[in-house]
Amino acid sequence: MSVVENLEPKLLWEQFDEISKIPRCSKHEEKIREYILAFAKKHNLESKTDKTGNVVVFKQASEEMKDKPTVILQCHMDMVCEKNSDISHDFSKDPIKLKIDGDILTADGTTLGADDGIGVATSLAILKDETLELGPIEALFTVDEETGLTGAFALGPDMLTGKIMLNIDSEDFGVVTVGCAGGGDSKIELPIKTQPLSGDLKHLTVKVSGLRGGHSGVDAHEQRGNAIKILTRLLWKISKSYDIYLTDIKGGDKHNAIPREAYAKVSVNSADKDKIISNLKSEEKDVLEEIKPIDPKFKVDVEDAKKADKALDNDSKNSLLNLLHGLPHGVEKMSYDIDGLVETSTNLATVAIKGGDAVIGLSSRSSIASALQDLCDRIRAIATLSGAKITEEEPYPGWKPDLDSNILKLSKKIFKDMYNKEPVVEAIHAGLECGIIGEKFPGMDMISLGPTIKYPHSPEEQVHISTVDKFYDYVLEIIKSV
Repeated sequence: MSVVENLEPKLLWEQFDEISKIPRCSKHEEKIREYILAFAKKHNLESKTDKTGNVVVFKQASEEMKDKPTVILQCHMDMVCEKNSDISHDFSKDPIKLKIDGDILTADGTTLGADDGIGVATSLAILKDETLELGPIEALFTVDEETGLTGAFALGPDMLTGKIMLNIDSEDFGVVTVGCAGGGDSKIELPIKTQPLSGDLKHLTVKVSGLRGGHSGVDAHEQRGNAIKILTRLLWKISKSYDIYLTDIKGGDKHNAIPREAYAKVSVNSADKDKIISNLKSEEKDVLEEIKPIDPKFKVDVEDAKKADKALDNDSKNSLLNLLHGLPHGVEKMSYDIDGLVETSTNLATVAIKGGDAVIGLSSRSSIASALQDLCDRIRAIATLSGAKITEEEPYPGWKPDLDSNILKLSKKIFKDMYNKEPVVEAIHAGLECGIIGEKFPGMDMISLGPTIKYPHSPEEQVHISTVDKFYDYVLEIIKSV
């Protein structure tokens, strides 16, 4: 028996339960795409795909609604696949294990996939329900939103005919999103050299964990701890007083998730081991004091490691630690125009030793294109000073709010009629596909909606169940009223 079996709306939760069993990590959407195409065929719905893997499913209007304009329901197929290190889970085959605690739906130690599984389930439920009296629907399911917005970038002009779009990838019920930040990724490759190790050495693993992580855009304003930045801080400081030989370092996994865990393997002189551990634990207390209000479970563990035969040479170690310590992370600037909105930020997302390079990934965001470019330029300048090679992905555009939008006016009226209060209208510091789709289809009238989803991109991800039913009814009412 599924834990969501008795939840309403039944059709939506049935679909969410089904897709929770289907592997759909970013860039690996084959199985979920097959499911959607098979779903369309089963319910006699026309569908088409493009060479990138995007899918559109068409639902004809009810007889009395044929004069209605087409409404596009847009969501993405992929999910961020993150898990706690103590959880055994293979995202390529294992179903997400759903758990309910009161009004909260979560997963067991992994991301839940409500971002954007709720959007996918909503579209499928509306497509399936033959009792609904609606105008024509185009349900667009895109690929690889989370790691590159690849599907939206590749969307061809022949895939859509509608001019009204409901993006169902937002995460706050009662909020109508009308704008978002643009963004771009940077990849830094720092050449490293190694040296053989000898002498009376002890080999240690220094691990930073217990941090909450989260969405690098949505949660940026909370200034949660970054495991890579904290680990670097510890190593940088210790290396000023003791000889440490860095043999490996790794942290982070996804460009759009704040790193929750990171580790380094180091070798130290045996005589210094106890003093180094003592210093690390002292630093742990200082960091915890700084971030305890937002990350109370932060901790540093130091354990014995297997013997290493080689380590980064001294110049390479210093260059890497200086680079990591100097790179920006977090909020760069708040918006002057919208109270409480982050305008510009960056996420120091990943680090790993790969062959002869230390590879570092950053993801930057801004609602102002020139500010985004300046931040990427500063990252490039820092990397260049370190002697590193840097490459940048094509940036994706932001979505400029249109407060005169007809679909916005309609959605505000319907929300007031249904719930006797005004919805919040806002822009967000996260990437939505609306900016790209708006550029590809000029004149597209768009808003973004969703139920309440907290802590996406982390194993803390949760859905507030009671908001899903309200959200679903709200979306249906908007479609009926267009």
